[in-house]
Amino acid sequence: MIPFRKTVLAAVAGGTLLVAGTPAFAAGQPTNAELMKLLQQQSAQIEELKKRLAAVEAGKDSAAKPADAVAAQAAKNNAEVEAAIADSKQSQIDVLQAQVAALASGGVTGGGGGGDVRWTRGGPEFRSTDGFFTFHPRGRLGFDYSTTHGSSYDDRNIAGTEAEALRLGAEGNIGAMGYKLDVDFVDGTTAVKDAYLSWDTRMFSLPVEFYLGNHLKDRSIEGSSTESRLPFMERNAVASVGAGVNGYYGLGGMVRVYGKNWHIGASITGDDLDNEGTANDSVMYAIRGTYAPIKTANGFVHLGAWYYYENLANDVTSINNVPRIAQHFNDNLRVSSSSISNPTQDEAYGYELGGAYHSFWSFAEYTKRTIDSADTDVSDRTGKSWSAGWLITGEKPGFSTRSGIWGTTKVLRPVTSGGIGAFEVAVRLDRYDFRDLPNGGTGRSTTVGVNWYLNDWARVMLDYVDWTTDNKVGSYKGLDDGNSIGLRALLSF
Repeated sequence: MIPFRKTVLAAVAGGTLLVAGTPAFAAGQPTNAELMKLLQQQSAQIEELKKRLAAVEAGKDSAAKPADAVAAQAAKNNAEVEAAIADSKQSQIDVLQAQVAALASGGVTGGGGGGDVRWTRGGPEFRSTDGFFTFHPRGRLGFDYSTTHGSSYDDRNIAGTEAEALRLGAEGNIGAMGYKLDVDFVDGTTAVKDAYLSWDTRMFSLPVEFYLGNHLKDRSIEGSSTESRLPFMERNAVASVGAGVNGYYGLGGMVRVYGKNWHIGASITGDDLDNEGTANDSVMYAIRGTYAPIKTANGFVHLGAWYYYENLANDVTSINNVPRIAQHFNDNLRVSSSSISNPTQDEAYGYELGGAYHSFWSFAEYTKRTIDSADTDVSDRTGKSWSAGWLITGEKPGFSTRSGIWGTTKVLRPVTSGGIGAFEVAVRLDRYDFRDLPNGGTGRSTTVGVNWYLNDWARVMLDYVDWTTDNKVGSYKGLDDGNSIGLRALLSF
């Protein structure tokens, strides 16, 4: 009888609380003040219920039992009532506290269908209730220190600090349509980077993405990856040597088709957003494909190839590619390729090979760029790069086999959550060869890097670069070598 009685008491108490709470929830999600008022009301009702039950039990038993027995039974009944009421009350309090927590965490209802705020990518993402509208503010802060020693030219042995990235922007979706805008404020200038509209759909059961606007071109691994995700402070030789006249970005259209372990991207782009409207654009037609023939939970193998043809505008009177060979700060550390006058067309191709196994990764890239000229013979420029790394703390490389680019490294024990972060050591060899022209130079560099990922969005980078240049023209002619050290604090959200 006692277990049955306790069950009945709990049911009565729970029913009373449910009836009392129903009006508050009927009109929608309550406010914090309403929840507190409801708790107070229910507490009063619980106390009244306890008194009534105790009185009933005491009156019924007192007619048939001596005073001592009545008192003992009443105490026992009160204990049962207390336990039953506590069980039911705690259940209701748990529900109410969950509602309060939902309100405190940012759940919002109101005009326009309501919505919520999610903190999943280092910054807030505002979403409508049905997910149709999203808006995500973006930003990047990068601060560098660099120093160079050992050069035969004093002007190359310089040290200093700079803001490598001060970027603000936003991205989001309106249904299947997306948008993105990033503006960089560095070197005393304002430069628009990504600025495009996108559309996600499916064709022949495959996901397809269309882009219209200014977009980072799909060309090589590091040329297609945003700089904030690279394992080194600067892009490699293949990305810089294989860049076209209109650079890493181009205003135009792009389409990407994806499979389980491959993608193909094609684009037609003009100049970056710097055309002043006094001449034609140089137009680039480009294609890139990547394939992962092996892809398991332990790792993957990556294969890739790309090609572009660039129809040069009339205002392109010369091409003189002089890529950096160390950190961004030191503009004097460059490899001279020798200027080509009156170019008529420009094309390049490249190959990619690499992969990852658990916490180890390695990639090799090659590019050859061919430039035709009305004044000289066809000339070739080549770039080679090999890199490898190890995430000592056990993380997997942040590389997307779907897109063939560097992405976010997911930190297992973030510093901001009391952990040690993630540590990575990496090495890269780069080769620059412009000797197809009589005045073309050469360059080589070996970079050793250490990365400390504080969390998924912040890291500290330390790069040591041992470099050699052999330029035939310019201010720093002849064989020269030295070493540079770069330190970067980077936050991306």
